[in-house]
Amino acid sequence: TRDPKILAECDTVVDVGGIFNAEQRRFDHHQKSFTETFHSLQPDKPWIIKLSSAGLIYVHYGREIIKELLKKETIDDNIKDHLTEILFNKLYETFVEEIDAIDNGIDIGENMKYKIHTNLSTRVGYFNPAWNDPNPAEKEEIDPSGSILVLNSTFPWRDHLFDIEQEQKDILGVTIKYVLYPDANKTWRLQAVPLNKKSFENRLSLPKQWQGLRDDELSTKSDIPGCIFVHASGFIGGNATYDGALAMARRSLQLGNTQ
Repeated sequence: TRDPKILAECDTVVDVGGIFNAEQRRFDHHQKSFTETFHSLQPDKPWIIKLSSAGLIYVHYGREIIKELLKKETIDDNIKDHLTEILFNKLYETFVEEIDAIDNGIDIGENMKYKIHTNLSTRVGYFNPAWNDPNPAEKEEIDPSGSILVLNSTFPWRDHLFDIEQEQKDILGVTIKYVLYPDANKTWRLQAVPLNKKSFENRLSLPKQWQGLRDDELSTKSDIPGCIFVHASGFIGGNATYDGALAMARRSLQLGNTQ
């Protein structure tokens, strides 16, 4: 849930709520003000990738979990703390850091020569309903600009969109900037189209002044009712209704064309 009244009653809140406060056990990273890294929270550590909520939980509770697991092993108490720290560092470097980077839209490098399809996020995504399940999506251009595409349901549209654009580049005349689709909560998402299949950089990100805002603050700032969130990197946002999501996309086009 993203209902503030329900979240206020929770003992621990992760990845929603727009608040990072470890003492209150609130671990969201989507708010515009959030810039924490492993290094900023623990200056003796070298990692400077912006943390996701997964990274926040790991930084605050990872050692404790590792210590609990090591209780099952026959290890000299004199080296247990040292071993815990080694494992704590290694697990972040070889596993959690990747999750932080992907969740925050950080490319592994410039001009990627190939795309990884077996990372953790992709594997989890395979559990989502297939795009060709009983209600297949039909694409429909919905804005006179030709830059907004609406889907009846979510499906892996990016590869198909780039392939179609490449094949029909002499006919289309415009590039799609935003794709709208309903999510599992029956609300609507609007997602910026990346520059290419491998990129986290967008053709036109959602407006900078909206990024990291949510709920009433975002609705007030955008003058569009029903806003739910805009990701801090500007690649995706949400609205309670289709009309609201479409209004956000149209307004984003207007603001982008005036900058």
